[in-house]
Order: sequence, then C-alpha cells, then structure tokens
Amino acid sequence: MNKNKIIKVKNLVKKFGDFVANDNLNFEVEAGEIFGFLGANGAGKTTAIKILTGLSKPTSGEISVAGYDIYKETEKIKRNIGYMSQKFSLYDDLTVFENIRFYAGIYGMKKQEIIDKTESLLDKLDIRNHKNSLIRSLPLGWKQKLAFSIAIFHNPKIVFLDEPTGGVDPVTRRMFWELIYDASNSGITVFVTTHYMDEAEYCDRISIMDKGKIVALDKPQILKEQYNAANIDEVFVKIAR
Repeated sequence: MNKNKIIKVKNLVKKFGDFVANDNLNFEVEAGEIFGFLGANGAGKTTAIKILTGLSKPTSGEISVAGYDIYKETEKIKRNIGYMSQKFSLYDDLTVFENIRFYAGIYGMKKQEIIDKTESLLDKLDIRNHKNSLIRSLPLGWKQKLAFSIAIFHNPKIVFLDEPTGGVDPVTRRMFWELIYDASNSGITVFVTTHYMDEAEYCDRISIMDKGKIVALDKPQILKEQYNAANIDEVFVKIAR
C-alpha cells in the first residue's frame, strides 16, 4: 500500500507496577485501512487503545497518531479521532438530536455545520421520525449505528472501535460493517477490536495479541495460509494453544 502511515507504534511498553500489559508492541496502520486488533480478554488490547487515543501514557516507546506525538500532542490527537466503545457512548436520557448536538459541540463543530450534517445523517440512517426520541427507546441496532455515525460526525482521520458489536445479532453486525466500509471508503482509518473472529475476515489486516505481545500481524488470507487454517478462528486457536 502506497499510503501514509497514520499510526506508528515502536517498542510500546505499558506497565502497571510489575505487570506488563503491553510488551514491546510494534506496528503501523495505513491511512484508510480497516485494521483489526484481536486478542483474548486480558491480552492488552484496551490498554493499547487508551494509549493511542491519548487517554493513558505509555511507560516507554515511540508512538504517533494522525501525525501527532502521543507524549506532547494528545489534545491534537483527540481532535482528529473518533471513538466508540461496546457501551455505545450515547446518553440514554437525551434524544437522538440532543446526542448529536452534544458530541458535535465537543468536537468543536460550528452551529450551522451541525445543523446541516444532522439533517443528512437523519436521512441516511432513516431515523428522521425519531429525531426527538430518547436514546433508551431505540432498538439496539439503531443505537449502534447512531453511535458509530456520531463517532465520525466530525470527519476524523481515525475512528477507534472497541468491541463495538458485542451483544448484537449477526444481521445487525453485518449492517454495521457496511457503515465501516463506507467510512473507510471515505478515507477514514478504522481501528477495530472484536471478539468475533468472522469479523476479522472483513479487515484489510489484523494483529493478534497474546499475553501483552503481538504474535501475528498480516492480511487475514495470508495468516490463514501461514497457519494452515480454514478461517481466522482456527488461526486464533492455534496461536492461543
């Protein structure tokens, strides 16, 4: 890929006392890429994401995100990224419109831009009739799509998705991945963690973590050939063993 490296991680170490959560991570992510970040619970994925999003400082290592240094320019990083967690990050006691307006304000968007983009988003998601509905009243799949759309509302360079499809049915998961493809095609880099190995197949490249280390990193097809596996689930099991 002849694209810019939008995330660069060199020798990332994160320790909590004697415990090493991230043990010398090395990887790069291309602009516009869908990059899967896989690993069992406790492998160190969420710790690494907190560092990449500027929410936590590494113990050591050289890291840049969206062209900014993780030590000195965390505020610039935060303005150039979007984030969505498994909890969807939306406020249940606010309406659809209020959630959009609230997050757009945090992202520093201008009032008229918020109004214009809100109108197009309501049409795109086909939820105009629910503009004034409380988030808690919406089906889970709608919440999920709305949360993702709000995470990229300000057109960030990168969106971090931390297990965004947990607890969602397969049909809704597939629809969610169509939104991810749309975002990637528009030039937004997607950095996604998931427990669902079938979703790993949708990524351009994946890394697999085990006990704080990256133990595999490549395109899904290449990893399947390398481990003589029919799917990424088999790859994952062979690595875990």
